[in-house]
Amino acid sequence: MKIILVRHGQAEDETRPDSARQLTDFGQQQAAQTAEYVTTRYHLDRFVVSPYDRAQQTLAEFQLRAPQVPSMVQDNITPSDDAHKALVDIAKIEAECLVVVCHMSIVANIAGLLTGEYPESFSLAEARVFEMDFVMSGMASEVDRFVPDQPY
Repeated sequence: MKIILVRHGQAEDETRPDSARQLTDFGQQQAAQTAEYVTTRYHLDRFVVSPYDRAQQTLAEFQLRAPQVPSMVQDNITPSDDAHKALVDIAKIEAECLVVVCHMSIVANIAGLLTGEYPESFSLAEARVFEMDFVMSGMASEVDRFVPDQPY
C-alpha cells in the first residue's frame, strides 16, 4: 500500500483564526502543481483531509484531477494534533493508495512515525510517497517526493 502525505500550499498571514486561513494565489498554484504530479503518477483510491480551510483548498486541486476518488475529513490531523493518534486512525482506512492532506508539524511527525526516522520538515505543498505492506510505525519506505515552486 502507499500513503502520500501532502502539506497544504502557501497560506495567508494569520489575520484570521488558524482554521480559517486561506491559500494565497501562489499557494493555489503550488497545490495545482503537486496535484498534477501525484494524480498523473499514482492510482489514487481515497483522499483524507484536515478540516482546516487551506488543506481543503489544497485537496480541491486533487479532486479536480481525480473527481471519482472519495474523500473524507479527519478531524485529528490539524497542526497541533498527536501524530500517533492520527496514524492509528489513518491505519483503519481501507485503501491501496491514500492521499492525506494536512499541515506542519503533524505531517512531518506522521512521516517520521511511518519510516521510524526523525521527522523532517515538509516544504509548502510538498508530497512524499511512502510504501509499506501495512500501516505501522517504522514499516514504510519513502519511494518518491515532489516539491512544487517555493516562495523566495
